[in-house]
Amino acid sequence: MTGTPRLSGKVSLVTGAAQGIGRSITDAFLAEGGRVIATDRNVAPLAGLAGHPQLEICELDVTRPDDIAAAAARHADVEVLVNCAGYVPAGPLLQCEDADFERTLSLNVTAMFRMMKAFLPAMAERRCGSIINIASVVSSVMAAPDRFAYGASKAAVIAMSMSVARDYAGSGVRCNAISPGTVETPSLHERMAATGDAVKARDMFVARQLLGRLGRPEEVAAVAVLLASDEATFITGSNLVIDGGMSL
Repeated sequence: MTGTPRLSGKVSLVTGAAQGIGRSITDAFLAEGGRVIATDRNVAPLAGLAGHPQLEICELDVTRPDDIAAAAARHADVEVLVNCAGYVPAGPLLQCEDADFERTLSLNVTAMFRMMKAFLPAMAERRCGSIINIASVVSSVMAAPDRFAYGASKAAVIAMSMSVARDYAGSGVRCNAISPGTVETPSLHERMAATGDAVKARDMFVARQLLGRLGRPEEVAAVAVLLASDEATFITGSNLVIDGGMSL
């Protein structure tokens, strides 16, 4: 890294920071000189980062409104909010029970709405803020087999991001979505194993990538760094697709 780190002086809060894309974003923000509040419902996987001078680890269940409100009050200096916590349910419409749909919306949509509503006022008051919402190409971008509830929830994330961008641009707050394709994460490994044939499942996932491989979490994190930085001050309301050509 040469020159001034791109996130020097910026305070970021990342949800779902313990593993996968959230963990890679946390690592990338720290590498770029940012101060990071890494949150997750289970913070144990973050223990290896404990003691980093620019890192604060906080337990946060984003499905609990009181916990969100307390976090926003405690961290009013957050300039960059990364909503990464999420859930990937499987199944088509006729196999989706009410409880499954409600759980998906609760974690993937309602929690994100509450996080933005809690942290945006302080950003607007300072007239400086960047909100980065992790969506998915399986959304309003494209459909995938057996991802009814998931696709619906991630389409909502993209729509919410655009709406916030339009309504608060005049307040100095930018809001963008990132839509990854299939990315090599612990969550993906669990879903492949759940099929009963992880090797076959992996081959199927790879086959739909035009670039012939799965994405890497750090590739998504690199785009998050850009959106958090001053290099992206003219980017708002965008949905940046990182999918290896999957949606073409």
